[in-house]
Amino acid sequence: MARAKSAAADSSDNKRASQRNEKAKSLADQAYCQLREDIITCKLHPGNDLSEQDLAESLKMSKTPVREALARLALEGLVEVFPRRGYRVTPVTVKSVNDVFTVRKALEGVACELAAVRMDGSEIDQVEELSQARYIPGEEPTVASFIKANNAFHSAIAEASRVPRLKQLIDSYLEESTRLFHMGAAVRDVNPETIKDHARIVTALRAHDPDAAREAIHEHTENTRHGLLTALISDRESLLVL
Repeated sequence: MARAKSAAADSSDNKRASQRNEKAKSLADQAYCQLREDIITCKLHPGNDLSEQDLAESLKMSKTPVREALARLALEGLVEVFPRRGYRVTPVTVKSVNDVFTVRKALEGVACELAAVRMDGSEIDQVEELSQARYIPGEEPTVASFIKANNAFHSAIAEASRVPRLKQLIDSYLEESTRLFHMGAAVRDVNPETIKDHARIVTALRAHDPDAAREAIHEHTENTRHGLLTALISDRESLLVL
């Protein structure tokens, strides 16, 4: 009888411990998702110092889940950790922008070339629909929708390459580019440029012309890089670090 009671007590303790762990994990996930969103959309500016205490208060939770969230963000490169000093939102530099688009140009050129000979009509229709996304400058909800559609456009082409590892790499760089797009959309209207470039890419895909597709996405990547840096460097209030 005593053994049975002891086993029941242990089971109850284990259940409560498991529930506490799940709750802590849930709070850490909530903190991570919110902070990541705030960093990507530049509500938390590049270069901003971060305090566990301040973030915990704003998120209405303890410092423990915030600390776990910041650790995850540091692994993704969105946050820098300074022992005994705290945290900082990773700055956006001219070099980091150039590096991102250099890799994207290489990866997406290959993906678009492969997609041109492997995509079917329905996939091209989907890409064309995504290519027509627009936003209203200064209206954040439309900016966010535009960036989501833009990422989906590039991801769909990567998917059509039929090389899962290539798509995984491209998706990771699209994620990294999202913050850059939010910065850029705040200082310039990219609608005309993007719609023109995307239309050229779609035309090459419909023609199943791998050379033209590769050239079109290379030019688009370069146009985006150059336009973004030019606008950010020219803006006195830019968040870009020269």
